[in-house]
Amino acid sequence: MLPVSAPTPALRLARRAWALFLVEPDKAIRYADRALASALQHGDALAQAQARTVRGFHLQYFGTLAQAAAELRRAGAGFETLGDRAGSILATVGLARTLWRGGQFRVAVDLLLPLRDEGQRLLKPRDRAVLLNAIAGCYSSLGQSEQAIAYMHQALRDAGPRRGNGFDAVLHCNLANELTQLGDCEQALRHVGQGLSRCENMRNSFLRCALLINRVIILTDLGRAADALPDIDQVLTLPTDASGRGSNAPHFEALAIAALSAGQLALGERLVGMALIAPGLGVPDERVERAVALALLAQGQGDTATALAYLAGVRQVACDDQVDGLSLRVRCQFFQHASALNQRQDNTAQALADLQTWQALHQRQDQQAHRAHYHSAALQTELLRLTHRLQDSQAKRQATERSRARLAAINGQLAQKIIEVQALQEALRQQATVDVLTGLYNRRHLNEVLPAQLAIARRAGTPLALVLIDLDHFKAVNDRYGHPAGDTLLAAFGRLLAQSLRKSDLACRYGGEEFCLLLPRSTAAAARLKVQALLRRWRQAAFDLGTGKAQPRLQGQSFSAGVADSSDLLASPEALLAAADQALLAAKQTGRNRVLLAPATDPADPTDPPGSQAPPEPQTQTRRAPRLRRVA
Repeated sequence: MLPVSAPTPALRLARRAWALFLVEPDKAIRYADRALASALQHGDALAQAQARTVRGFHLQYFGTLAQAAAELRRAGAGFETLGDRAGSILATVGLARTLWRGGQFRVAVDLLLPLRDEGQRLLKPRDRAVLLNAIAGCYSSLGQSEQAIAYMHQALRDAGPRRGNGFDAVLHCNLANELTQLGDCEQALRHVGQGLSRCENMRNSFLRCALLINRVIILTDLGRAADALPDIDQVLTLPTDASGRGSNAPHFEALAIAALSAGQLALGERLVGMALIAPGLGVPDERVERAVALALLAQGQGDTATALAYLAGVRQVACDDQVDGLSLRVRCQFFQHASALNQRQDNTAQALADLQTWQALHQRQDQQAHRAHYHSAALQTELLRLTHRLQDSQAKRQATERSRARLAAINGQLAQKIIEVQALQEALRQQATVDVLTGLYNRRHLNEVLPAQLAIARRAGTPLALVLIDLDHFKAVNDRYGHPAGDTLLAAFGRLLAQSLRKSDLACRYGGEEFCLLLPRSTAAAARLKVQALLRRWRQAAFDLGTGKAQPRLQGQSFSAGVADSSDLLASPEALLAAADQALLAAKQTGRNRVLLAPATDPADPTDPPGSQAPPEPQTQTRRAPRLRRVA
């Protein structure tokens, strides 16, 4: 093997190609091709292996996975012959990436994990980041976001802007994607912004395309699909040759979902067509997103039955917790749209079941997000401790390896115990904090989260709105039609809240026919407008009570609501609830069917829904059902 101090011209060119691999991919591949030709002519085995490594990584984006794997195997064999262990590790990382991108996630991670410790010792900082990011990608595809984010953060530490040769932009892109899977869209947007800022000094359209697609997905998840349309236009105008976004399909399914969610039917239809003819990888996320895109297109064309048929084709995959390569975000997206479509088709039971599945998956996202912070810090501490140990003498290294093996076994047992305990705790927490009838959180959960939400709002300097809602004349419905009819109204109102609020909002059943909403980053005035819109939708809703042969139909229901916010920095959770309660009482005393701000002296708003009297009794005459005890 040639000494590092005396590289050949071919080797210098190959190393330059590796440094430019992300900054200028088209120039990097030209350098790699020239280095390979020169190395073959002069018998320079090390330069051959280096050049083939660059070519293998390049072909993962701008060629086929089979071509990339063949080139990386040749590179690895060359490094092994020369005894260059660092080069061999890097070629193996590239080979594992081809397996991962081809959907063989577990095979890839099993190939990479044994290299982690050795790579920490032998690889340069940027190459260590490549290894850690590859491990993170495998964990991400296996649905283990906590591990993925921890490895990405450590990789970002090794590949900063000064020494990463553009790899920090890749990590910002991957972190944005992973945070999106956990529902932390605001933090994900910041990482996309940092990645795009770094791309300003790079000629890498592929990376820019990936960052733009991430932003489209994030904005769509935030309910801002219209804001993503300029990014979709940018993606579609990027070149598709070797200097552009490569041979990989740029997630046309996700772009189509965004366009259709923004009401752009023609653009959505065009993108769905591109998705159907694009050479996809066939991974579960891609299959489910494609079905959702087709369903949204059919819905936009007025064919709800066909839309549901598209979703039915992938429902079994979306319901399976054990499918590798199927993210929580995509599963949430599936059940959210499935619930809405079933509701439109009057499949109420299925709509409610899909909504409850969506809520459960969303809660799992929140739990993973909390655990990700812990894992990131723990992994960074572990890797730093390992780095210090590997600086010891060769004699101590063997003892360290044995200690680490024992520690890994103990950690594995402890991790399994922690998983079991967490699963049990989550099951108990779910039973204790969720109202079975409405599917919303209960008052106990509100009491737990309100102080924390108020503290977060004060620390961030943002408002927190609290709304108390009381269904008008609910007792009259129970008295006339029986408690099952009342339960029907309560469950329907729970569905309305779940469908109408943002992911960051919290809806709770406060007790009986009362509900409480927490709206972060919303003033009382903004919250009032949202609740007034809810009131209009509630008044328009109609319900078949099914309490007798005549099947009475109830409509024109209303509610009263009081709204307060945290503008008073000294307000406690109790004071905030009391202020909203006073406004609610004023709304009821002034005729119900209205939303008032605290204090109760808020003047009448011309935008308030009309009607200050109780809604008229339904005209349908039916025999009164016997009164039953309602279990909420």
